[in-house]
Amino acid sequence: MTKHQQRVKEVEDFFNNKDTVLGFRKLLDCAMDTQDMGIYKEAIALTDWKEQNPESTDEFIGKSRVLLQKIEKVSVQEYPVEKPIITAKNIQKSYGSNRFSLGPVSMEIKKGQVYGLVGENGNGKTTLLRILAKEISFNKGSLDYVFSSDPENEYDLRTKLVYIPQRTAKWYGSLKDNLKFVLANYGVSPEENETRTLMMIARLGLWNYKHLKWSELSSGYKMRFELARTLLRKPEMLLLDEPLANLDVLAQQIILEDLKSIANSVNHPIALILSSQQLYEVEKVSDKVIFLKNGQYKDNSELNETDTDHLIIEIDTPASREELLEVFQNLSMEKLNYNGGVYVTYFSKETEFYDVMAALGNAKINIVYIRNISSSTRRFFVN
Repeated sequence: MTKHQQRVKEVEDFFNNKDTVLGFRKLLDCAMDTQDMGIYKEAIALTDWKEQNPESTDEFIGKSRVLLQKIEKVSVQEYPVEKPIITAKNIQKSYGSNRFSLGPVSMEIKKGQVYGLVGENGNGKTTLLRILAKEISFNKGSLDYVFSSDPENEYDLRTKLVYIPQRTAKWYGSLKDNLKFVLANYGVSPEENETRTLMMIARLGLWNYKHLKWSELSSGYKMRFELARTLLRKPEMLLLDEPLANLDVLAQQIILEDLKSIANSVNHPIALILSSQQLYEVEKVSDKVIFLKNGQYKDNSELNETDTDHLIIEIDTPASREELLEVFQNLSMEKLNYNGGVYVTYFSKETEFYDVMAALGNAKINIVYIRNISSSTRRFFVN
């Protein structure tokens, strides 16, 4: 089964379970992979029908299945993603003898992969993103880029390698007109411009906002606009600096899922690096998590002996320290810390997570949340 067929099958599963929200977004991903303007127009028409008939779920699923059958018949060429498009070796950046220093950082970035960049403020996330985006220089090391074709000039490079800062510039006119202007700069014909623009508007959930102006959009939809404008340029690498900063929890989850799916495009995969302080949300969608602390690099494949020798559990509970010590007295607990309003407990590696859950349940301890952080970069944040 090809990757295109796998993605079509995934859409079928969503519709079988009547999950039309996520299923339709993934349907549009499959449609975009075809690069077929006829398919695009049918997907656009279906988007418009869906917005005008929000209660007609069964009919909508029926129409979606018809379009999905047409999409499945289109031959989609899969883009190879084995080779890295960026290779960094011992990158270092210093701002003076007594000021911040980043690195050394060594990493490989591949298309179709999502890289989460996490760390507290002031630890070098933005600096690393800007170095990778060739916006600032570095002092030591090497940085090599291998794109599908060599950039002809600086403008071509900025098309392939796009950095979106946390605060974006204000724009004027309607959302749709601004997006059409992007494709007009690439010489796309008016008819194809209209089709591709509306398809991107549909995919990023901007259908009911396409005629609005900057001042009429929330922070979340401004970020979606920036993504739409960038994706129309077909970048090969996308670097996002705190894209979740101004979004509510639900919007964060939706946009991360969208980014993951878009990065995994069959015929135009993207290498995606996103920095964020929303650690758990980023870990869910990232193929690799990069952690920076005081400019020093770690990732979630680098587990030292201290990390792997323990089961580390984070617990938010109104229970007292004494109560938890009593609950865990028979579970080989080695350490109990109170860190940032939550408890962090360290058990021997022989202890199982479900044993900890059972002990808390049997003692009827009230739990706000509990999480196993043994393999999470969260463990780097706790004392």
